[in-house]
Amino acid sequence: MNAVKREEIFRRLRAANPQPTTELRYRTPFELLVAVVLSAQATDSSVNRATEKLFAVANTPQAIADLGVRGLKPYIKTIGLYNTKAKNIVSLSKCLLAEHGGAVPHSREGLEALAGVGRKTANVVLNTAFGQPTIAVDTHIFRVANRTRIGAGKNVLEVEQRLLRLVPEEYRQHAHHWLILHGRYTCTARKPHCKTCIINDLCEYKGKTAA
Repeated sequence: MNAVKREEIFRRLRAANPQPTTELRYRTPFELLVAVVLSAQATDSSVNRATEKLFAVANTPQAIADLGVRGLKPYIKTIGLYNTKAKNIVSLSKCLLAEHGGAVPHSREGLEALAGVGRKTANVVLNTAFGQPTIAVDTHIFRVANRTRIGAGKNVLEVEQRLLRLVPEEYRQHAHHWLILHGRYTCTARKPHCKTCIINDLCEYKGKTAA
């Protein structure tokens, strides 16, 4: 895909949704961090249902640490892998208190040192909470980047690096959310909605249907 096409794709995505954001509900960087850790292999809607009740009771590192693993589990038991996630969230809360004064670190290194936080989670927090132009490649972004050829790659890290290099700078801040939402609602896994896609004529997916 050439640069002119790529720029037009993001121009259209921005025009359709000028201020995209995560569908996870949060009010603070810590709430976002917990929600993103919970969202691994879970839907945003299921996480929102759980955190609505959890955050009403405990939404700070100290409050989560005070709950402990046993106290946290009932709030997140509807989410997959909740046993492991409970341990990680309590552990990262204690680490934030001990090493960061209870604040969520603004650096990738600081975030990835926390229990249950990998590169993708760190990218989401850096982008959404702190406004850094990172791109967290999930299954939706991986699919869209490869189908459209915006930033094709064999694995998530390769796709992330290509997108960071190829997405025009003025669009980089919100590219993460535009691509996720496009993959979630338009360029879906089994049957993409090509006929209603606003970038159909620019997409290089060989299996697309005509607009």
